[in-house]
Amino acid sequence: MSIALSDRSKFLVQSEIRNMSIECDKLGGINLSQGICDLPIPNEIAEGVNFGIKQGFNQYTRYDGIVELRVAISKKVKKYNKFDVDPEKNIVVSAGATGAFYSACLALLNEGDEVIIFEPYYGYHINTIKAAGAVPKFVKMTGSDWQISFSDLESAVTERTKAIMINTPANPSGKVFTRDELEKLADFAIKHDIFIFTDEIYEYIVYDDREFISPASISRIFDRTILISGYSKTFSITGWRIGYCVCHEKWKDMIGYINDLVYVCAPAPLQFGVAYGCERIPDSFYDNLRIKYQQKRDLICTALLEIGLTPYVPQGAYYVLADVTNVPGQDSKLKAMHILQTTGVACVPGSAFFHDNGGDNLVRFCFAKDEVELREACNRLKNLVIN
Repeated sequence: MSIALSDRSKFLVQSEIRNMSIECDKLGGINLSQGICDLPIPNEIAEGVNFGIKQGFNQYTRYDGIVELRVAISKKVKKYNKFDVDPEKNIVVSAGATGAFYSACLALLNEGDEVIIFEPYYGYHINTIKAAGAVPKFVKMTGSDWQISFSDLESAVTERTKAIMINTPANPSGKVFTRDELEKLADFAIKHDIFIFTDEIYEYIVYDDREFISPASISRIFDRTILISGYSKTFSITGWRIGYCVCHEKWKDMIGYINDLVYVCAPAPLQFGVAYGCERIPDSFYDNLRIKYQQKRDLICTALLEIGLTPYVPQGAYYVLADVTNVPGQDSKLKAMHILQTTGVACVPGSAFFHDNGGDNLVRFCFAKDEVELREACNRLKNLVIN
C-alpha cells in the first residue's frame, strides 16, 4: 500500500500526560499526572447551563461565541487583566484555550515560521505550533525560580522568528512572570517585530500574594499580543472546552474564521452557563480558590521534601516539579514508572517538558485534587524507595 500518514504526523506524538494517565488507570492508582481539577464547579455555573438549555441555547453560535459570554469576558478583562476590550472587535470564544491557540497559530503563522518557547514548556504548545507548520525554538529558564537569560533569548532570534510564547502562571514550572520581565519581553518583541502569544489559563491561581500581570495590559504591545485563556481551571470544567482569545481587531476576524472552520463553535449551552455564572460569582470565590490551592501546594511540597524529592515550589498554577535524581531509573520516564509501580501515584516524566535531556531528573505532580485523595497520595509516596 503506497498511501501513508501525512508528513505532519511524523512530528506529533501522544502527550506523555495522557500516556501516564493510561498507565495509572491500568494500576488503579491515584492520578497526579493529568491536570484534572477535582474541586466542585460553582453552583452559579451549573444553574446557568440548565437555564441556557431551557432558554434554547442549543444550536450553532456565532463564529466568535455568544454575545453574553463575550460581554462577560470583556468585563472580566477590564476588572482583572486591567485593560479595555470590545466584545465585538477583540474576543473569540473557542473550544478551550487549546482551540483558541490552534486557531491563532493557523491564522498568524506560516510554514517554517519560528516561535520562541521557554522551557520547561507545556507539550500541547509545542504540538500545536508544529501542527500549524511552524517551528519551536527553545530558551531554557534556570534556577529554582526559573530565571530568564535575555542574552540566550537574543541568541534564539533568526530571520524566521515570528512570535514568542509566554505562559504565566506557567505549566509545569509554576513561574509567574514579574512586571520587570514582561516589560523587557515587551521591548524584545517590539525590537524584533514579533507576535506575543500568552497562555493565561491559570491567571487566578497565584500564591504568596504575588501579582498576576497580563502582558496585553502593557499598552505598547497590545496590538501584537494574542491572549489565550479560558475557564477550565478556574471553574473546574476542563471537559467543557470553553476558552477564548483576546487580541487586536486586525487579527480577530481571521482567528475567528479559523475557529469556525476547525471547531464551528464551543458548546452553546456551556458558553451560556459560563456567561451566566461569571455575572453572579462573587469576588470571594477567586480569593478562596487561591487559598485552597496554596494549601494543597504546601501539603504536597512538604510531603515531597520529607521523602527526599526536593520540589521547585511553584509561584502559581497547580503543578509542582520535583527532583527525582535519587529515584531508580535511567531517565525520567523510568523514574516516573518506578514511582507509579511502587506507590500507586502517577506523575509526568520531566522529559515531557524539555526538548533534550533537561528533564531527566524531574517529574511533575498535579495537586488539583480533592484533599482526601491528595493526602492519600502523599501518604503513598512515603513508601517510595530511593537510592
